[in-house]
Amino acid sequence: MSIGLFTMSIGALLFIPAAYSRTFSIFLLGLFIIGTGLALLQTASNPYVTILGPIESAARRISIMGICNKVAGILAIIVLGSIALKDADALKAKLLTMDPISKAAELDVLAQRVVMPYIIIAICLALLGIVIYKINLPAIEDESDGTADAIGMKQTNIFQFPHLLLGAFAIFLYVGVEVISYDTFTSLGEHLGFPLETARKFATFTGYSLLVGYVIGIVAIPKYITQTTALKLSCLLSIVFVTVACFSDGYIAVGSFALLGLSNALIWPAIWPLAMDGLGKFTKIGSAFLIMGIVGGAILPPLYGRLGEWMGNYQKAYLMMIPCYLFILIYSWIAKRLSSAS
Repeated sequence: MSIGLFTMSIGALLFIPAAYSRTFSIFLLGLFIIGTGLALLQTASNPYVTILGPIESAARRISIMGICNKVAGILAIIVLGSIALKDADALKAKLLTMDPISKAAELDVLAQRVVMPYIIIAICLALLGIVIYKINLPAIEDESDGTADAIGMKQTNIFQFPHLLLGAFAIFLYVGVEVISYDTFTSLGEHLGFPLETARKFATFTGYSLLVGYVIGIVAIPKYITQTTALKLSCLLSIVFVTVACFSDGYIAVGSFALLGLSNALIWPAIWPLAMDGLGKFTKIGSAFLIMGIVGGAILPPLYGRLGEWMGNYQKAYLMMIPCYLFILIYSWIAKRLSSAS
């Protein structure tokens, strides 16, 4: 966890030379390093939280993590958006009337707005890394190791668990559609005719919906509904919200797209325990294997962009999300049977 945080801090510091030189490739390198650190952090923290207690309540613990995650995401949009995108519509119009020298000077000032925020982010990440390194977090021993060996587990590697492999693909699809729903919301707002100053705040609505979904998960699972039932309902609702968002206009489309946060919230927490059920001594490595599914967030959004270009309609291109939710829905039905068969 500490290494992940320190790596993210280094990536954040790269935004300083990137801003002063206004070099896009350095910004991308900084984001790549931040992403690398985030992958290390999640590879350690998600399995840790998942196996910290009973698997039946894993979705509740992951939902608590999700609340912390999305609160930070909402604050980032509000704080960083207000700094980097302040008076964005007026600036876009102003740049169109400027000569090249004045335009370059104005863009330099705009780029340098991110310097101080990312210095603060880098310092906070580094300090948190030191704290995590110094405190004594409880070590998690896989209590199922001995039991699994005692009953003669026949599997010799994680590739012999089909419910785990399909679960990793379900994570791949889910992270892809979540990133699409979150990161393209501003573009959708502009497509629907909203000014950038208004549209840039739409992603916070998704964040608020996610928070409500996480709270529902903490309260309802496993007391009122099972993790599997929550996953099925989430997928069905997501399909409905995507369909409405694709074939409506104005605030109806915006509201439906924002509600994807509510339906998405419990998908990640519910897939994990289904995918790890019955792994025995492979629980830890199986959890780490699931983390690789996060790469869906890097692959599906560009595919959405290509589809939007080909269709000539980025709003209708969101229909590509429906097959993703259908696969996850099917997985929720068959995961238990595959686990038992293993």
